[in-house]
Amino acid sequence: MRTMTMGRTDSIDRRQVVAGAAGAVLALALRPAAAAQPRTETTESAIRRFAGDNPIRPGRVSLDLPPLVDNGNTVPLTVSVESPMTPADHVRRIGVFNEKNPQPNVVTLHLRPGAGRAQVSTRIRLADTQRITAIAEMSDGSYWSASADAIVTLAACLEG
Repeated sequence: MRTMTMGRTDSIDRRQVVAGAAGAVLALALRPAAAAQPRTETTESAIRRFAGDNPIRPGRVSLDLPPLVDNGNTVPLTVSVESPMTPADHVRRIGVFNEKNPQPNVVTLHLRPGAGRAQVSTRIRLADTQRITAIAEMSDGSYWSASADAIVTLAACLEG
């Protein structure tokens, strides 16, 4: 293929275009690890930021995620909390935390009595095999939790 550019004749063939595109893709794939963001907060500090110094008791929270995950890019997760969801007794917040992703706080969900049921379902990314913890803050100021382990065979969220 021949093109005219600013009075010059340039010759471009398909092999050069394909080689250039392949080089660009390779450069993006092999970019330096310096562009990666290191994990700046621990899981424990993220949980403490969520719950403060309040005691966190096991129970009332149910965490459902597959124990073996083929692909960490999309992991189904359901969190349920035993609560009547009345104005006097309801779930205020649910926080989900992980051990090995770049960000320890996966999600914080705010609920109100009008939600009717304290249950949420979503999909998350997991960088590696790790423990996931869900913590619920109740309207009386108490905190309840549940944890589950997930074995990831193909990791996601890798930075670096």
